[in-house]
Amino acid sequence: MDDPFNAYITQWSFSGAGTGPLAGRTVAVKDNISTAGCATSCGSRILAGYVPPYDAHAVALVKAAGAAINGKTNMDEFGMGTTTENSAYGPTLNPRDVSRVPGGSSGGSAAAVAGGLADLALGTDTGGSVRCPAAFCGIVGLKPTYGRVSRYGLIAYANSLETIGPMGRTVRDVSDLLRVIARPDSRDTTMQGRPYEHDPVADPKGKRIGVPAEFFGAGVDPRVAETVRKAVETLAACGAEVVSVSMPSMRYALAAYYVTCTSEASSNLARYDGVRYGPGGETAKSWHDAFTAVRSGNFGDEVRRRILLGTFALSAGYYGKYYGKAQTARANVGADFARLFADVDVLAGPTMPVVAPRLGELADPLAMYLADILTVPANLAGVPAISVPCGTVDDLPVGLQLTGRPFEDETVIDIAAAYEEAVA
Repeated sequence: MDDPFNAYITQWSFSGAGTGPLAGRTVAVKDNISTAGCATSCGSRILAGYVPPYDAHAVALVKAAGAAINGKTNMDEFGMGTTTENSAYGPTLNPRDVSRVPGGSSGGSAAAVAGGLADLALGTDTGGSVRCPAAFCGIVGLKPTYGRVSRYGLIAYANSLETIGPMGRTVRDVSDLLRVIARPDSRDTTMQGRPYEHDPVADPKGKRIGVPAEFFGAGVDPRVAETVRKAVETLAACGAEVVSVSMPSMRYALAAYYVTCTSEASSNLARYDGVRYGPGGETAKSWHDAFTAVRSGNFGDEVRRRILLGTFALSAGYYGKYYGKAQTARANVGADFARLFADVDVLAGPTMPVVAPRLGELADPLAMYLADILTVPANLAGVPAISVPCGTVDDLPVGLQLTGRPFEDETVIDIAAAYEEAVA
């Protein structure tokens, strides 16, 4: 298969049973989701050559549904990034404009779908890693409610935040894939046992849509904001009630997210030491020197940066000052969502504050982190959020993000489908 976008790390050919709800459709799988017999690297040199002995629960369900899996997609190393430039296998290119990034960290999955290389894709979303590339590439991506899709077989970055999510060209595509992968799994104790059995209903009448002022604040390109506001007006014209709301905890969300995710990454990535996982260290060296050599030689800059940040936040004397406060801020984000969802059915705003940047434009880590400001709140609270294309700026896609109540993924899908149908 020709891959002009560097969307795949490993091309693979697995044909499903030939029957089932996904028969005849191709599915690309992000390279941090385990696939038995197919190399899974997390976009990192430290896992080069690793072949899992088992399938992730979501992959097993996709296979059983009759899909053909055609490869493992490129990603920011261990999911750490917003552009898919932080991959040991080179950057992925945006099919809409190959001079620009596809978003991240599921950029390979998004590019595979947007570029016509796969019908559907599995991504993972820790702080927007499904929704960001969906917005930048002009496709649909859903972060399900935390606990709705099993994380068994997902190689961990930040356990309390991440989930596997479906990506496709249409809302119905995403709904079809979610119906397959949202199945109970006793191996994941965070699962709530709520299968998804739903066909999208494109009718927003009677639904209340909240529009937080903070979603359109500083840092959001005014043209992106205007495009999204017009999309919300379209939903209002279809019968939804639109109300202005406020979410004060947004000012702390990004800091809470990065302290939390880097702390969890510091713990999770400790296993890559050349003994348990990763290439073996030199036996002539002390364990400490070998450990240092394996990690510094095989982790990329961004992974090392986040491990250092997380280790510092968890260290003696700083735990309460950073990690403890981050958890308080995270609880405030969850409380804000609960307060708002007592009055509205979904919240609407831009998925990303800007359109897809050019390659290299987000080389400054702080600029890259700031780009996640609109997507991380849903992960902190564990609520569902979907990105659906809603127009363009400079011929580049803009995403409308709809965020809903926990385990009401059906509602965000229905309202996304209503918008998609209204503009078709």
